[in-house]
Amino acid sequence: MFRLSNNLVGILNFITFLLSVPILGAGIWLSHRASTDCEKFLEKPVIALGVFLMVVSLAGLIGACCRVSWLLWVYLLVMFLLIVLLFCFTIFAFVVTNKGAGEVLSGKGYKEYRLGDYSNWLQKRVNNTKNWNRIKSCLQDGKVCQSLSQDKVGETVQQFYAEQLSPIQSGCCKPSNDCGFTYVTPTNWTSTNAATYTNSDCSLWNNDPSILCYNCQACKAGVLDNLKRDWKKVAIINIIFLVFLIIVYSIGCCAFRNNREDNAQPRWKPYP
Repeated sequence: MFRLSNNLVGILNFITFLLSVPILGAGIWLSHRASTDCEKFLEKPVIALGVFLMVVSLAGLIGACCRVSWLLWVYLLVMFLLIVLLFCFTIFAFVVTNKGAGEVLSGKGYKEYRLGDYSNWLQKRVNNTKNWNRIKSCLQDGKVCQSLSQDKVGETVQQFYAEQLSPIQSGCCKPSNDCGFTYVTPTNWTSTNAATYTNSDCSLWNNDPSILCYNCQACKAGVLDNLKRDWKKVAIINIIFLVFLIIVYSIGCCAFRNNREDNAQPRWKPYP
């Protein structure tokens, strides 16, 4: 009688194989249809994830259901490495996101963000010109600032100050509070201070919708604050996923032991 653990491993890997098909398909679709740097940046990781899930699930499925011990051993090795990798990434995510928070402004519903408040590792990532150009392309493609301008059209300055803007909207779509610019619209401000700015972002601000404050340190800080929140959510999901992987790995070990026992026994015995 076939062992329960082999059946469970086979079912789980069959489901994973089915999930890998649309993921791989999405990556291939992006590779042919991607027209922006943001979309092109996603195509290779999506294809790699789809191929990885497909190959690993096939190894687990064939290894468990067809009693191919060496395939199941490879599957368990990959699972073990994946568990170690996810555990290390989860710890790393909590470490690099433990610094940084928005600055509360008096009379404002939104916060402002300083790049220096975040971990050095994250700062280096966004200060890299190649990385930032890709991120900036994604922000522009996402029309974050354009939607802010359209949604808040006709608002007075007091109404705008009361808005609870997202970190990216606060950092990228308006000038810093230090600049003292005069409000016209959420993405249109007039410079009234001829003195030397203490904040370098003030000289980088431009009312051009394609420029705004996308090159500002505050914009990079806003992206990092948003990334910090996302990484913490991912880290929590990773903990749940780790528990699931450990359970599957344990079941897989039982299936591997079953394979070795079954392969060690003769399939038939000759009559005396």
